[in-house]
Amino acid sequence: MSSPDQGSDFNAQFRARIKEVFVGLAREELAGGADPAERARHYAERGKPDFTLAYLLASALPDDDKRELLASAHEQRAQLTEERARDFDRRFHRPFPMLHTDASRDRATARRIRAGDLPAPGSDRTVPLA
Repeated sequence: MSSPDQGSDFNAQFRARIKEVFVGLAREELAGGADPAERARHYAERGKPDFTLAYLLASALPDDDKRELLASAHEQRAQLTEERARDFDRRFHRPFPMLHTDASRDRATARRIRAGDLPAPGSDRTVPLA
C-alpha cells in the first residue's frame, strides 16, 4: 500500500526532513558558484544523505533523479557502515551489531525513497563513523 506522499513533488515531500545546518552549508557553497546537482552527486558517492538532500532541494534535477541520488546516498552510507563494522570486528575482536542494524535501516530507507515514500520515522539518525 502506498503512502499519501507517494508521487508527491520531491522538494515538498523532503523539505521538512532537512536540518537547517545542512541547508546553510549548502547555501554558502552555492553562493560561491557550486553546481547543486554536482555537489549532490559528490555527497551521494560519499554516503552523506543529509548533505545530498540539501543540494538536491536546490537543484533542478527531475524528481526521479533526486530520489535515485538520495537513495544511493543511503546505500553508500550502509556500505561504509558495514565496512566500518567489519573493521571494528577485526580490531576489537568482538561484533558490533548496532552498526549492521544501522546499515540495514539505511538500505530500507533507500527502498522507501525509490518507491516514492518518505523514510520511516527515526531513519534519518546520523551514524558517527569517525
